[in-house]
Amino acid sequence: MGSSRKGRQAEANAYVPLPTRDGVAPSYLWLTETRAGGMLRFLAERFPDVSEAAWARRLARGEIVDAKGMPLGADSQVRQGMRIWYYRELEQAETPIPFQEQVLFQDEHLLVADKPHFLPTIPTGRFLHETLLVRLKKRFDLPHLVPIHRLDRETAGVVIFSHNPDSRGAYQSMFQKRVVTKVYEALARPLEDREFPFTYRSRMQDAEQFFVSAEVPGEPNSETLIELIEQRGEVAHYRLHPHTGRKHQLRLHLSSLGAPILNDAFYPVALPCKGDDFSAPLQLLARAISFEDPLSGQPRRFESGFRLAWPGE
Repeated sequence: MGSSRKGRQAEANAYVPLPTRDGVAPSYLWLTETRAGGMLRFLAERFPDVSEAAWARRLARGEIVDAKGMPLGADSQVRQGMRIWYYRELEQAETPIPFQEQVLFQDEHLLVADKPHFLPTIPTGRFLHETLLVRLKKRFDLPHLVPIHRLDRETAGVVIFSHNPDSRGAYQSMFQKRVVTKVYEALARPLEDREFPFTYRSRMQDAEQFFVSAEVPGEPNSETLIELIEQRGEVAHYRLHPHTGRKHQLRLHLSSLGAPILNDAFYPVALPCKGDDFSAPLQLLARAISFEDPLSGQPRRFESGFRLAWPGE
């Protein structure tokens, strides 16, 4: 990240001209070019999944503003270097996620939550209010709540949030320095010819399908320690210790070993989207996170109360 981009990020964090609304913080966009045709035309072209009529209504309500909080109109100029603020909205009603998060811990700095399967960590795609972040913001009235790390929508387990901007950097640096210990559990096929525990390493990169990862030849950049907890017939219960944090690392590693996680719709083959079918959760759980608190120096450990579901249970 260049110095100018860092400066812009700091400026954006320092002043937000729109308040949090119903648990949803406003989004912002830096304009990288000057364009003719006005703001309405620009927004409709920049965000083709949102109708022009919807953008027109938001502009008419004064809900799209510049960096000083001044409402923009349909004919407002589009100038390079501008920053505009707006609320993300969905044109179709969200399907409620019928699973409830639990709060494991809260103090003046952190909130630690236990995320259920199917609930996204942050707003993305067709999910806005039905996300862990927005649910917690509304439930506890914490406008500065930010996840320090994230879990896939399909994965359940422990997620750590910061709600104090003054101490956030200290906790974020733990993950950047990799001094946080994470433990996962998974149900998958047995690995009959392996002695446990063992470490699996590979080189991972984004696949042609942007939403999945792939293994490629080369120096390994991902590492997972795998332990066997128990085996019942054709299903094994594994404890996984990721020493790196690549996208979908645990899912891809087990799949590459010939033991894809039960109900994994991405690996080894990306299957058609099941929409709002909640009948077969991915059997992957972020069981625990532990670290030395950077402020107090005390050891911290947070453990999920969820459990994986063996076939037939």
